Amino acid sequence: MELIHLVMDMVVPPVLLIFMLVILPPYLLYKFVNTIIRRFTVEDLTGKVVLITGASSGIGEHLAYEYAKKGALLALVARREKRLEQVAEKARQFGSPGVIIVCADVSKSDDCKRFVQKTVNHFGRLDHLVNNAGIISGFYFEESTDITNTNYLMDVNFWGSVYPTQFALPHLKKSKGKILVIGSAAAWLYGPFISIYGASKAALENFYETLRVELGSSVKITIASLGFIESEMTQGKHLAVDGTVRVDKEKIQAMIGLFPVKSARECAKNILNGVCRETRCVKDPSWCRFLYVCKFFIPEVIEWLYRTQTQRILQPKTAFLTSMESSGSPPDFINEQNRKK
Repeated sequence: MELIHLVMDMVVPPVLLIFMLVILPPYLLYKFVNTIIRRFTVEDLTGKVVLITGASSGIGEHLAYEYAKKGALLALVARREKRLEQVAEKARQFGSPGVIIVCADVSKSDDCKRFVQKTVNHFGRLDHLVNNAGIISGFYFEESTDITNTNYLMDVNFWGSVYPTQFALPHLKKSKGKILVIGSAAAWLYGPFISIYGASKAALENFYETLRVELGSSVKITIASLGFIESEMTQGKHLAVDGTVRVDKEKIQAMIGLFPVKSARECAKNILNGVCRETRCVKDPSWCRFLYVCKFFIPEVIEWLYRTQTQRILQPKTAFLTSMESSGSPPDFINEQNRKK
C-alpha cells in the first residue's frame, strides 16, 4: 500500500498538470461563452413560488421585495409575525400577486416541514427555496466555559437550511427549481471573534457544494458568499458566549472594522440577478473575490491584518466582559456597562 502511494505521489502531480494545461483553454472559452449567453437568458419569475426564511429583516426582507418586483408568489417565514405582516404588505405593493406568512423557527425540523407543506398546499408548487435565516456569534473561543451554549447558532445557520431543503427537495425536483443559500465570506476568511459562526457557514457551503454534485441539473443551487451587509447583525445582534442573544452595536462595529457595510437592497438585487442567471456562486461585494485571492497567496499577511485590527479594539473589552461574567454579574448589568463604554 505504501508503494502505491509513493508511485501516486510521483505520477499524479505531473499528470494533473498536463490535464490542466490541456483542459483549461477550452474550459475558459466555454465559461466566457456561457456568461454571454446567460446575460440574455434570464429566468422569468412571474408566477413562480418562492419560499424565503429569515424574511422579516435584512437580506431576506429585501430579497422578498426584489422577487415581488418580478411578479413572484411569496411564502415568507420568520418568528416575528407583526414584522412579517409589514414585509408582506410592502411586497404586495411592489407587485407580488400573492403573499403568505408563516411564523416558524428554522432550528426546529417540525416547523420546517410545516412551512414547506403550507407553501405547497397554498400555491400548489414550489420553485425557489431561499435559505437566508442566520445569526452571528461574537466572542473568542477561549472565553467559553461551555461551548454547548452555542449549539443554537449551528441549529439556525446550518440545520436551519438543511431541514427546509430536505422537505422542499421533492417539490423543487418536480418544478426543476432552485435553491439559494445565503453563506458568508467568514466560511473562508477566518477572522477572530466569529469562530463558531465561520464554522457554521463553512459547513453550510460545503453541504450545498456536495448537494450540487448529487443533484446535477435537476435542481440548481446558487451560494451567495457575502461580506458585511446591512442587517440586524451589523446593528449589533449576535449570540453571546453564554448562549443568549444580545445587541451590542459597538462590539459588532469593532468586528467590522474598516470594511464598508453594503446596503441590503443592492445586495439583494445582485443575488437575485445571479440566481436568475443560474450563477453557481455570487460574491458580494464583488471586491471580496480579491480577498479570496489574497487569502490563497498570502494567508499569513491576511491573518495578521485581521487579527491586529480586531484585537486592538476588542481585547480590552473582552477582558472586561470576562472578568465581569466570572464575578457573577447579571447579563443586564453587563449590557448596561457595554452601553456606557
